[in-house]
Amino acid sequence: MKKQPIARLETIANDIRKDIIKMLEHAGSGHSAGPLGLADIFTALYFDVLKHDPKNPDWADRDILLLSNGHCVPVRYAAMAHAGYFPVKELLTLRKFGSRLQGHPERTRLPGMETTSGPLGCGLSQACGMALAMRMDKQTHRWVYVVMGDGELNEGNIWEAAMLGGKYRLNNVIGIIDRNNIQIDGPTEDVMPLENLKGKWESFGWHVLEVNGNDIEAVIDACAMAKTIAEKPVMIIAHTIPGKGVDFMESDFHWHGMPPDHEQAKKALHELRTLGGKIRGEHE
Repeated sequence: MKKQPIARLETIANDIRKDIIKMLEHAGSGHSAGPLGLADIFTALYFDVLKHDPKNPDWADRDILLLSNGHCVPVRYAAMAHAGYFPVKELLTLRKFGSRLQGHPERTRLPGMETTSGPLGCGLSQACGMALAMRMDKQTHRWVYVVMGDGELNEGNIWEAAMLGGKYRLNNVIGIIDRNNIQIDGPTEDVMPLENLKGKWESFGWHVLEVNGNDIEAVIDACAMAKTIAEKPVMIIAHTIPGKGVDFMESDFHWHGMPPDHEQAKKALHELRTLGGKIRGEHE
């Protein structure tokens, strides 16, 4: 993808958030908080970081992007549509019978979708397996990116993969943890405390970076830094605000798995279109 100015990327991220609200309202089910919080990260990935080609999604030299916490897939669908993988109007088929855009992504349904994800905890193992295969094929020009939820780190499979990645020094794996501090039952530190999260990953042999995950430029810079680490896999802990951009959703765990109704969607779209009232027009 052609590199774009940060201001343009921020506009794309806001458009993605608006589409997430529209998709979820139309579907009548789905997850709001996580996808909204991840919009900046997926904008950074699809419009700057990743080596990919929407017109040739199976390009042999592409980077791989995995979404481990598949319930957050509305943000990936929206980013993919805006990047040109399929028409934006198709987003409104989310969760409909027969749609390519199911509530959890299916690999064979959509070009550019690398894995099916639903069961939490599997993405990092898949990423490490792919990275090992790339190493065996001497594909040193490719990277595997995997986005994970912080609540997902409750799964033991994550830590098995963490051991494997550390053992084999898989420096072609770049993990991104959406550290939004909520999961479906409440705050992560109440359900199953994760801190010291940086120290945990370092103890498994990973190089750890911490960034503001709602700062697109910071995410881009962190991914660039990650590619310079020669002897370790990299984990980026990206601190995000769940429900970002919609004040009545922000940091409220109840919105983890709940879509907006019509009035809530109308209010959310108004906030996003006016950037919380910062932009005023004759119709606002």
